[in-house]
Amino acid sequence: MTNILYQQIDQLSKEKGINPEIVVSAVEDAVLVATRKFYKSNEDLRSTFNKESGQVEVYAIKKVVENVTNPSREISLESAQKIDANVEVNGEVKIQKATDVLGRIAAQTAKQVILQKVREAERDSIFAEYSQRVGEVVTCMVKRAEGGDIIVDLGTTEGRLPKREQSRLESFTTGDRTRVVISKVEKTTKGPQVIVSRTDPALLIKLFEMEVPEIYDGTVVIREAARDTGERAKIAVLSKDKDVDPVGACVGMKGSRVQAIIRELHGEKIDIIAYSEDPVAFVTNALSPAKIGRASILDIMEKHMEVIVESDQLSLAIGKKGQNVRLAAKLTGWKIDIKSDEEKRAEIEDQMAQMAAKTPLAELPGLSEGILQKLSNSGISTIEELADTPIAELTNIKGVGPKSAEKIIASVKDYYLKLSEAPITEEPSPVLEGVAEKAAQEPAMVSAEEGEAAVKAEKPAAPDESLEDPAIQAESDHEMKNEEKREE
Repeated sequence: MTNILYQQIDQLSKEKGINPEIVVSAVEDAVLVATRKFYKSNEDLRSTFNKESGQVEVYAIKKVVENVTNPSREISLESAQKIDANVEVNGEVKIQKATDVLGRIAAQTAKQVILQKVREAERDSIFAEYSQRVGEVVTCMVKRAEGGDIIVDLGTTEGRLPKREQSRLESFTTGDRTRVVISKVEKTTKGPQVIVSRTDPALLIKLFEMEVPEIYDGTVVIREAARDTGERAKIAVLSKDKDVDPVGACVGMKGSRVQAIIRELHGEKIDIIAYSEDPVAFVTNALSPAKIGRASILDIMEKHMEVIVESDQLSLAIGKKGQNVRLAAKLTGWKIDIKSDEEKRAEIEDQMAQMAAKTPLAELPGLSEGILQKLSNSGISTIEELADTPIAELTNIKGVGPKSAEKIIASVKDYYLKLSEAPITEEPSPVLEGVAEKAAQEPAMVSAEEGEAAVKAEKPAAPDESLEDPAIQAESDHEMKNEEKREE
């Protein structure tokens, strides 16, 4: 081997894109394996590449001892000093092994070792390179199809475009050039596998960065992006400069910028909307081109919002097969319920009607027939009317004293408390919540009577004995007698 060897190593390293030291290490290991196989010894062999001579030198390392017990790995002090006069006990000496005697089989072994090491180094280099390029858009050429997947040429390696990462409207033939985004890099038994995609929203973002200078220099920022690949996409943009219109910058003169991206995506429609920190305004913008009447937050923790539109805008807001509202929800991260103004008006009317529902006094537990009759004679026929009656007016009722009035009010409070604590598996009682959905769209409502029955069935309410107390009854009788005397 001569200096030509190192030149070839350097050339091979540049072709494979790997460090020359890795190839040198592979050559050293290959010659070491061939030497060990040729000499068939148990010696401690080490190899070193001499860049000046271009040769791989192999040495047997032996330890200097006074009494040799293992001749293959130990050497006496006297013999060691013949090789190195300065060596001492417990030191090491290197005995060079001839490599020019290695035969054809040993050379073939060395070749296999070198190829394996170089291949492993090349795979590691490709994996490291493309792992750092995840999310980058690259231009590739279609090489062949394997089943539903497409194999593309990335330059230094091949990439795989799986069927799930392809647009439904696109088809490729061998030799076609296209842009893809590197989505991930996987390690396989055959080496690193680079997975590319045409459906990733990152492709849309990168295409805008390449086409719109304001996005490239950071003046306009793409905050969110959502795609229904091959059909439609939405992006939310924000300008850091108040004098720059983010939507207009992305659209370009007569739509030139966005049209270039649409052509690259084979006709996929793109909606460009203005981003807003206000969730109501953001959702309103995201549902364009539909005109939104009003939007309100139902649950800020669950990110749930209700949107009301005119009847002629309902189908536009929902979109074909729910596409528009689905993309808007994906873009904003909010759950969106869309209703027409007619549906909302009917819903409110139902709520008002159910809120106006009255519950008879007979449903209030613990009241005697006499008390119920006195309350009824005074014009109070429902629990709701009784709850709105001040205690001072109750005491003015014929036959109802202060103690009786206090107990009646306590009974009413206890009734509502039990209703609020009762487990309800269906829609809440309208008496408690005052909220109802349309009967054709939601499950049947639980009526006030059914809610009370459920409470009674689960935990029977003990009758309020205080209302039947003799003292209270005596007070009531006394009030009745006084009233009769005054009438006489």
